[in-house]
Amino acid sequence: MQWLDFHPQDFADHHTLHTTRVPRFSHRPTIAAVATAAAPAAVGLLRISGPQAFEIADLMCSGKASSAQPRTARLCRVVNEAGQLIDEVLLTRFPAPHSYTGENVCEIAGHGGMLVMRSLLDRALACGATLAGPGEFTQQAFMHGKLDLTQAEAVMDLISAQTHFALRAAHEQREGRLGRRTEETRDALLECIAHVEAYIDFPEEDISPEVGNALIKRLFEIKNTIDSLLSTADRGRILREGLRTAIIGPPNTGKSSLLNRLLGFERAIVSQVAGTTRDTIEETVNCGGILLRLIDTAGIRDDSTDLIEQEGIRRSVVQQQRADLILALADGSLTKPPSSLDATQPQQHILHIINKNDEPEHSSWQGSSALRISCKTGAGMEELERAIVATVMHQSMDHGESLVAINARHQDCLRRSMVALERAIPMLEQSEDLTLVSIELRDSMDALAEISGKIDSDDILGVIFSRFCIGK
Repeated sequence: MQWLDFHPQDFADHHTLHTTRVPRFSHRPTIAAVATAAAPAAVGLLRISGPQAFEIADLMCSGKASSAQPRTARLCRVVNEAGQLIDEVLLTRFPAPHSYTGENVCEIAGHGGMLVMRSLLDRALACGATLAGPGEFTQQAFMHGKLDLTQAEAVMDLISAQTHFALRAAHEQREGRLGRRTEETRDALLECIAHVEAYIDFPEEDISPEVGNALIKRLFEIKNTIDSLLSTADRGRILREGLRTAIIGPPNTGKSSLLNRLLGFERAIVSQVAGTTRDTIEETVNCGGILLRLIDTAGIRDDSTDLIEQEGIRRSVVQQQRADLILALADGSLTKPPSSLDATQPQQHILHIINKNDEPEHSSWQGSSALRISCKTGAGMEELERAIVATVMHQSMDHGESLVAINARHQDCLRRSMVALERAIPMLEQSEDLTLVSIELRDSMDALAEISGKIDSDDILGVIFSRFCIGK
């Protein structure tokens, strides 16, 4: 294959395909906030960031901030305007750009009482700081190029993580794994655009079939990469929000008992009376590193004459349709009943479970591959947890591989990139106007650039960082 004799980067620079991030605020205020939880603790942390951070800390600590060695804790006394002691603290200063935000930063660690931390914050504000908004420290880190947008989002994922897998995925995204993959894909697309637009600029050079086929092949490779990232959307939702898991089955099979077993405490009322569970009950539990949003449902049967129970059964069917995973429970001591499951439900999302294996099993269950458990004795519960993890993650998280898992914003960007790419490829295959091909490829590249924040809007940034807590 023979490409045109030029370097794609030269062409990219000429056409300003790359974007360079520069801080938007040259004279922005210095912000301050308590960076630890709003609850009594042994230690609390006040963070100050901005051009006047050291001057404000000097006013708070009698001039000891500016003379402190960078990244070395120094014992100081913070006093109020009247010279009265607020707290003895450890002050650490981080000169720009070697700080979390890329600006001058002072971190003041004091005793973690709520009144102490509030008084320290009030003193910082009185000395000239502005109260930071939600996520404003991390937003400044993004604006100063310390983090890309995927890494900034990972900070909140770290804070919100409730399971080992969610924590690991957040760490990998915080380290830039997702950002690098999208940037590598964007760079590959950039090279294709550069070649297409070179032929536009030099119309006397026709695209040979060999070069055209090479471009098409490269675009299909990019398409496959985008598709593989899109395929992690469900995993990302499960890691961040939990797996909607409905416990479904006839009355008196032990659905509420299974809920209680998985939770480790008595949450649902257990009774031998059919129809005891009238409404759905929802709880969350960490099951083998997966956050399950467990939903105990009313027993499904056709002969109920109770209007309230009928409404509960209707809700059970709705939960079955919405569930990511169904735990289909049956009583192994009774005759195998007809299935009460929705026939359209994907089979890989259903775990068939036979309860009451502490009692003699009915012969109709012979040869069944369903898991055997006993909610009464706890037998089989470890096997059930392993089966849940294997069903959800297909055992992909047990081998140390990458845990790239996109969120809803990434999914939207990737879908828009994919749509534009799918319009461009047939145009190139049919030798249509290269200008139209270039427009579609640029749209695809711009959508990818939004993921890491190379192209952004104030509206997007506002939504992302508003989800953070104060002090991050």
